[in-house]
Amino acid sequence: MAVRIRLSRVGATKRPAYRVVAIEGRKPRDGRSLEILGYYDPLTDPATVKIEAERIRTWIGKGAQPSDTVVRLLRQVGLDAKAEATDEAAKPRPRRTPTKSPARAKAAARTKPKLAAEGETAAKASADPSTDASSAAPPSEAGSDSDAEAPA
Repeated sequence: MAVRIRLSRVGATKRPAYRVVAIEGRKPRDGRSLEILGYYDPLTDPATVKIEAERIRTWIGKGAQPSDTVVRLLRQVGLDAKAEATDEAAKPRPRRTPTKSPARAKAAARTKPKLAAEGETAAKASADPSTDASSAAPPSEAGSDSDAEAPA
């Protein structure tokens, strides 16, 4: 019997929580486990991880193999792959905000200077009424990519 230490999903739809369990390797993910060894809640900030290190050590001593995810969780609570205490306990990392795709980042970077330039010309026009409206007009569409100023 090949025993694995892995996660079993619990919780509601779209609200996952996981149990760290010792389970036979051929059983399904949420099948009947041999023992519950802890839990992991990824929805809290920082993620909540509680693992019974002594029970993990016992199962590993009997030949159970932890999954890659369980090894990562063990490191997060300051244990190594054999559930031995390590010198440096990993600090929980805050959640990352989703990054923009490179194309969206470039588009945003291009529109920000244009909006700032339009705002500056509107501010100049309102501050100095002696200038005529033709000098404050944006450059022609032919050279839209260049930042050339309109001839005076």
